[in-house]
Amino acid sequence: MAILEFDSVSKRYGQLQVTDTVSLSVSEGEALGIIGPNGAGKTTIFNLVAGTVLPDSGRIVFDGKDVTTLPARTRCHMGVGRSFQIPHPFVGMTTYENVLIGAAFGRQRSERESEAKAIEVLELTGLKRKANVLAGQLTLLERKRLEMARALASAPKLLLLDEIAGGLTEPECRDLVDAIKVVRRAGVSIIWIEHVVHALLAVVDRIAVIDFGKKIAEGDPHSVMASKDVAEIYMGIDGDVHA
Repeated sequence: MAILEFDSVSKRYGQLQVTDTVSLSVSEGEALGIIGPNGAGKTTIFNLVAGTVLPDSGRIVFDGKDVTTLPARTRCHMGVGRSFQIPHPFVGMTTYENVLIGAAFGRQRSERESEAKAIEVLELTGLKRKANVLAGQLTLLERKRLEMARALASAPKLLLLDEIAGGLTEPECRDLVDAIKVVRRAGVSIIWIEHVVHALLAVVDRIAVIDFGKKIAEGDPHSVMASKDVAEIYMGIDGDVHA
């Protein structure tokens, strides 16, 4: 069963067509990767899924319900969780308090339920030992984990990850991939926008390629990355040149 159906969705800002009749779907428990050049429209797709912007045309169905015109808060309560490319934690609050906010406001829970959920997510993301550390004192990897943890605290059915591996060292990237695999095993569906392609290949079931607001390729990750069109458009490599 599809957890998300993103059907022929378009978004324009003035004369700029940011998303042009893009169609995507994600099944329950599946992980979809999205790649493309900067400015291709990838983050706009996330904004449309999350509800922070509304489409000009097309239809968005989440968990069997038409959410095309519903606001972001309602979609969050329904089970859409999102991390952002640049972490913006509440730096004067502890790691635990940051996650607790996600648990308390992402879903309607009692105080005790929110506290229990926050502790559960800290364990899931490997941040429990940093629970009482101020978020402003965390390393970049830990802030990336915290960004994911705050989204997970809302108990999402679908988790949107926006370039969460960017800026990490190779060992840090491997640690993050391991954490995302744990999230997958918990049954959460994932859409992951990422430029660190090897991280995507370690996690996702399919990859979609976006360029100038259009989907130009989709399918098995290794097959997509080996295609001539992707080499030319995304990698900037002449598809007729072979090593």
